[in-house]
Amino acid sequence: MAGIIHFETFLLAGILLNLTPGNDTIFILTKSISQGRKAGIVSALGIGTGSVVHTILAAFGLSLIISKSILLFNIIKFAGAAYLIYIGYKMLTDKSPIKTDGAILKSSVNYLKIYRDAIFTNILNPKVALFYIAFLPQFIDPTLQNTILPFLTLGTTFIATGTAWCLILATFASAIFSKLKRNKKVSTYINKICELTMIALGIKVALTDKK
Repeated sequence: MAGIIHFETFLLAGILLNLTPGNDTIFILTKSISQGRKAGIVSALGIGTGSVVHTILAAFGLSLIISKSILLFNIIKFAGAAYLIYIGYKMLTDKSPIKTDGAILKSSVNYLKIYRDAIFTNILNPKVALFYIAFLPQFIDPTLQNTILPFLTLGTTFIATGTAWCLILATFASAIFSKLKRNKKVSTYINKICELTMIALGIKVALTDKK
């Protein structure tokens, strides 16, 4: 491919990195387990959309600003952490109706909100921005004058493989836990764990640094 070197290595490395659990994976699994398969799929698509934004920013060099500015990095980091904690809090205090088998009524799930939350969760993670500007350039011809197209190509490839994996995770996680959640008591415990996990994820983001 024009401007791209060692594409096969990039593809393999990208797939392996996508298989490694991270904040996005935890978010998707939490939504899949607590609110069902469709919620997990919507979350995966939202995460993918956020990654598109990071790819564009990296392609045009805007992510470099985040890597150079500790203040901006911290602002984005704490905004993302606060947002995740807020989502967890809202899940904890949500009084959506529950059926006798423990499953949340589909009509009570706001998929547009889940999609939006997933996008912001990804965008407000400065570590993702740093990853794109550190990883993608390694597979771009250093002699190239205009790196925008290679950046977008590599970013799109990484997002495609990552989204495919996340969709698989969402589908299997919801299928496995849907059987457990037929018991209302077990369902309540699972939901509480998911809600607390979201808050813990926010705290984890707040404690990260640029290293």
